[in-house]
Amino acid sequence: FRFPAPQLPPSMQKAAGEQAVPLPCPLPPARPNKGTFMSDLALYEMYTIERNAERTSSAGRLLYDIFVNFPDQPVVWREISVITSALRNDCQDKQTQFLRGLFETLPGRIQCEMLLKATEQCFNTLERAEMLLLLLRRFPESVVQHGVGLGESLLEAENIEDQESPVNCYRKLFVCDVLPLIINNPDVRLPAALLYKYLNKAAEFYINYVTRSTQMESQYQGVQDTPDLLSPSKRSSQKYVIEGLTEKSSHITDPWERVFKILSVVGVRCEWQMDMSRRSFGDILLKMKDVCRYIGNYDNEAHTKYKTQVTYSTMLVFFKNAFQYVSSIQPSLFQGPNAANQHPFVLLEDVSNVYGDADMDRSKHLHKKRKLAEGREKTMSSDDEDPSGKGRNRHITIHAAELPNSVEVLESFRLARESWELLHSLESLDKEFTRICVSWKTDTWLWLRIFLTDMIIYQGQYKKAIASLHHLAALQGSHSPQQIPGQGSLENQRALIQLATCHFALGEYRFTCEKVLDLMCYMVLPIQEGAKLQEEQPKLKSKFRKVSELKLWPFTSAAIMPYCLRLLLACFKLRAFTDSRDDMALGHVIVLLQHEWPRGENLFLKAINKICQQGNFQYENFFNYVTNIDMLEEFAYLRTQEGGKIHLELLPNQGMLIKHHTVTRGITKGVKEDFRLAMERQVSRCGENLMMVLHRFCINEKILLLQTLA
Repeated sequence: FRFPAPQLPPSMQKAAGEQAVPLPCPLPPARPNKGTFMSDLALYEMYTIERNAERTSSAGRLLYDIFVNFPDQPVVWREISVITSALRNDCQDKQTQFLRGLFETLPGRIQCEMLLKATEQCFNTLERAEMLLLLLRRFPESVVQHGVGLGESLLEAENIEDQESPVNCYRKLFVCDVLPLIINNPDVRLPAALLYKYLNKAAEFYINYVTRSTQMESQYQGVQDTPDLLSPSKRSSQKYVIEGLTEKSSHITDPWERVFKILSVVGVRCEWQMDMSRRSFGDILLKMKDVCRYIGNYDNEAHTKYKTQVTYSTMLVFFKNAFQYVSSIQPSLFQGPNAANQHPFVLLEDVSNVYGDADMDRSKHLHKKRKLAEGREKTMSSDDEDPSGKGRNRHITIHAAELPNSVEVLESFRLARESWELLHSLESLDKEFTRICVSWKTDTWLWLRIFLTDMIIYQGQYKKAIASLHHLAALQGSHSPQQIPGQGSLENQRALIQLATCHFALGEYRFTCEKVLDLMCYMVLPIQEGAKLQEEQPKLKSKFRKVSELKLWPFTSAAIMPYCLRLLLACFKLRAFTDSRDDMALGHVIVLLQHEWPRGENLFLKAINKICQQGNFQYENFFNYVTNIDMLEEFAYLRTQEGGKIHLELLPNQGMLIKHHTVTRGITKGVKEDFRLAMERQVSRCGENLMMVLHRFCINEKILLLQTLA
């Protein structure tokens, strides 16, 4: 693989045999070449003395003499190599600055010829490209002759080297250094197809560069860095360097601004329908929607042109806003250690109205149950029938104190969602966008899968969301091969809670319970039981809302465990309050109602009424997990004459105890005494951390809880 042989630009070829233009420090006429090495050596010695003394002007005149009279001597090329290396170097030391100044004293024609000949001496692809770049930057007129050839050579080198990632040294030099010189030079004429190819290469590079942390994580993250629910991903502080480039060359400022600038320049060159006054992403999207309306009226050539405009413009708005959303709700994916103080967030169905129907009359309960069942049936049967219509105008709530830029985050989510819908609104757009996504391998982008999952949940397509979450789990496994068995990453935990909320929305309560209980293993305790989320404000009753709301929850143990307990309560209360008797489900509900007490007081009283109607109640886990003083008092009252003398079997193995007391002390006396002592012991436990008690309940009784919902 070789670059095309570089030549002097046409404007300089004419002047190649003429006298150099005088500089502020005039150079003497070149000495005639006598063909003797002694002349070369003497001249070089004089040059060495002046260079070592750092006398820029005189050293420059002597270098000019040497280059003109003895261009083929190895010693000359060694010196030129040192100087051109200084020109490409990022260092600012005294010697490097002197060599740059020395080069500046040479006439432009000589500088150009020197760089061209130095390029011929380079056999390393990157070195050769960087040398030509020096030429193109210093002599813009040379871009016409060498620009496209250099760009194509870099892309060819990328293919030959079989680079795995588009973020590589060849693509970086092409996209960031060569491409702007080509497309911003009006004298370089390029066909539209080549411009679209270059736009595609640039967009792929910049998007992968911005989001590279997700793909590069496994390279820098050791086993000891496996995150947990409370501690966001710990990432290496090692700075990202593109292989083959320096750290400084690897750093790119304002990548999004750069790619939109390239989009704009290509649009002007290809005569797109551009409106330069429209600068915001929302404005771009509106313009693309407008173009889409008339795209079918154009002939083939114009149709292709505007199809490409809509695809790339909308696609960049989509990726930019999807990235903005994900980087806000899961900052550790992109910011590494800098995100240590920023909590991740997760999009979930709002179940804050789990206590909402507690004040309903029992006579209405059967009707309510039928209504709930119909709702579940409808959701399950119509899940994927109308993907375009489902989820429109759903409201997402989040408290500003939890996420200060919440308005921008929700706006990014909206713009990305609408961009996605536009890209799939026409068959031609859908086909082109899908082709690009396949070539870019976007199905391996973890961050994008997080956004797509949230979008599908927003649309209410829960079956598709479950499939997407399984895909997310598979992606996470491929990105973190060193994960410790039994430990879940942030993405795995996110998948568990979102799977739970999707199964709940589908009425699949056993699966909901299973995912919640799996997630409980990752909770970081202790959690203060009095802590309440600030966004929990009184709401309109559910009958005024046509669709369920969504919430962006802080993804921390302190916020997620209360949500999990609500989900469990919502699952068990439907079974507990049916006409058929289920003491086990009712007992689980009573345990769970302790959380957020007294919000569930009305539901608890409803449970007591059901027990009174039954005349007896059996739940042997009662004294293991019920520590709420109000509940203990209520159950103590149930055994009295005034409370109805309800028969309660709350002690473990109470049936065996009754048989034992029948023989020895009589049926009631011993059991009453055991109950009284157990109740006294339980009152002494009222100061225990409730969240610890409920966490223990979820972990220890996992099998029992799942069996209850079987």
